[in-house]
Formats: sequence, C-alpha cells, structure tokens
Amino acid sequence: MDFKQNEITQQVAQVAKDFAHKHIKPHVMEWDETQHFPKDVLQEMGKLGLMGMFVPEEYGGSGFNYYEYVAAIVETAKVCGSVGLSLAAHNSLCTGHILYCANEDQKKKYLPKLASGEWIGAWGLTEPNTGSDAGNMQTTAVKDGDDWVLNGTKCWITHGISAEVAVVIARTGEPRVSGNSTAFIVERGTPGFKAGKKENKLGMRASETSEMIFDNCRIPDANRIGKVGDGFRQALKILDGGRISIAALSLGIAKGAFEAALKYSQERHQFDQPIANFQGISFKLADMATEIAAAELLIMKAADLKNRGEKVTEAGAMAKYYASEVAVRVSNDAVQIFGGYGYTKDFPVEKYYRDSKLCTIGEGTSEIQKIVIAREQLK
Repeated sequence: MDFKQNEITQQVAQVAKDFAHKHIKPHVMEWDETQHFPKDVLQEMGKLGLMGMFVPEEYGGSGFNYYEYVAAIVETAKVCGSVGLSLAAHNSLCTGHILYCANEDQKKKYLPKLASGEWIGAWGLTEPNTGSDAGNMQTTAVKDGDDWVLNGTKCWITHGISAEVAVVIARTGEPRVSGNSTAFIVERGTPGFKAGKKENKLGMRASETSEMIFDNCRIPDANRIGKVGDGFRQALKILDGGRISIAALSLGIAKGAFEAALKYSQERHQFDQPIANFQGISFKLADMATEIAAAELLIMKAADLKNRGEKVTEAGAMAKYYASEVAVRVSNDAVQIFGGYGYTKDFPVEKYYRDSKLCTIGEGTSEIQKIVIAREQLK
C-alpha cells in the first residue's frame, strides 16, 4: 500500500471539502431540524463528478478509484453525515449495482443519468420482517409472459421517495432456498410502484429514508439484472463495497467530532487555563486520535484491495465494524469534552453523536460484521 495520497485524490478531497463548506455547512441544522432532503445539492455534486465516482467515463462517470471515493465521503461527512450518507448510498448501492452487475444496454441507459446527478438512485433489499434474514424476504416477483409482477414492501430505503430509479431485490423462488432472489431495475412512475412512510429518525435526518411499496408493479424482463436467482449473490457483492462506504462515512463523522472537540478544548478555559491542559481531557483526545488513525488504516486497506480487484469481504467488514464503533465513541467523547454545551444544538457535536449511531446499523449491523469476519477466519 502507498500511504501517500496522489494528486488526484488530493484534488477530489479538496473539491468535496470546498463544496461542503460552501453549499452544505450553512444549512446543516436547518435541514436536520426539518428533515429536509437537499436533492438539489446532490444534483450539484453530480456536476462535479461526485455522483458517478466509479462509473467509467464512457458512461458519463468520473472513473475514480476507491481512494478518491473514500476521500470525498470523508470530507462531506465531516460537515454533514446526512449528505455523506446519501452520496455513499447513491454511488455504491444503486449505481454500483448497475455498474457491476447489469448488461451493456442497461448500463448505457441508466448510468449516464445517475452519474450526472440528473437521476438519484435507491436500492431495495431490507424489509420490515427480514433485515439480515434476506433469504426469507416477502417481496416477490412472478413471471407473467415477458414481464415480471412485483408485490411487497421494502423499508429503510435511502431516497425511497425521491429517487428516479431503484434497484430492487425480490424473491423469485421459495423462501430460504439458495438462489431464490433476483434483482430488477424499477423506474419511478411505473404503475404499482409508490413511496410509503418516511421515517422520523434520531440522526441522519436530512438523508431521506422511507418505504418503497410494490402493488402488482409490472416491469419488463429487460429490467432484470443478471440471471434469475442471482439477486442475493449480487447484493452480497455490492454490500462488500458498500461497507467501505459506511466506514468512510464513519471516519468523516469521527474526524468532524474530533476536530470540533480539539478546537473547543483549546479555547475553553477553566481554572485560568485551557481545558486541553487537563489530563482528563488530553487523554480523551489521545484515545480519539489513535482510534481514528487505526480506523483510517483499515479503510485504506479495504480500499486498496478493492482497487486491485481482490476479495474485500473480510477487510470491508473489519473497516465498517471498527470505524462505525469508533465514530460512536469519538462523538460521545466529543460531547463530554464540550460538557453542557455539547448537549445543545448550538454546537455541532450533538449532531455528530446522533448521526454516528446509524453507522453501526446500516448495511449490516456490527453484530453481522462480526459474523462475516468470524466466518472468514474460520474458513
């Protein structure tokens, strides 16, 4: 691994940082309070090449690698975890699924619109009663002539209301049977496809999360991605990369919380000196900085493997598991360093604290990551 950032990675990081400070930071708390999803901001990010980061230039994308991707998410999440989450979900889930698993016609049709930000993407796997138990999903797709008819509900879907297109995994076989699901591309406006309940969340409130409902939703077989029965295998492949996304999101939140706490500890005086001089505070800062550095190394290892086309299942799970837990610990300590001020919305750390928890849940809980890591070790 080369630990020195190349010029392109530095430039992408700077572009994301400048955009976040100019167009996102002034509105962070307003969007959080009102649960406003700033779709127009994501579309503007598309103009900078941040919405199709892996997509090759031939499909209208930026053709970046995972180093650039991680850098963009980190810089965005340092300012707002919600926008960082939406950026990650769009790139790695919906767009990523079409990029890595779809046929050439599907890529040419959908990737340019997704990469430009003209269209926002959603990805539907989770259901109300089948979170990690995806083999028992209740959303079904039944073949009817040259079409498929989808019925069921997906939940916890990022951009479930506003996305113009969604990749949906539906059961096409019997429950709990290997190869029982298939992935489909469903466009907004298709009869029988509608948005359901929008979730009122603890954190990540400006990243839209809702149900997607399918009621005799008829789509052509041309919208099927890959082979019948290959949906869950495709989903696992997408989640391997997606976990690097959530790890990067966690890292950005942790860095944002740490930088705020570090600055405050040097400005806040008690007993005629900065509170950073006290061991109780300085040792917290030392632990925070060390854990952030360790998380970053795990993320860069996973990104390096992904860039080289090697298996990333274990490395991605380790990075996601550790970085997400670090984000929670660091943001918790940041609130503690701020004291009473940290518990108010006048200072930024309470939002980092609320946003961080989602990182230990989304795209596989910490417990699921432990299962993945243990299985890889026991092979």
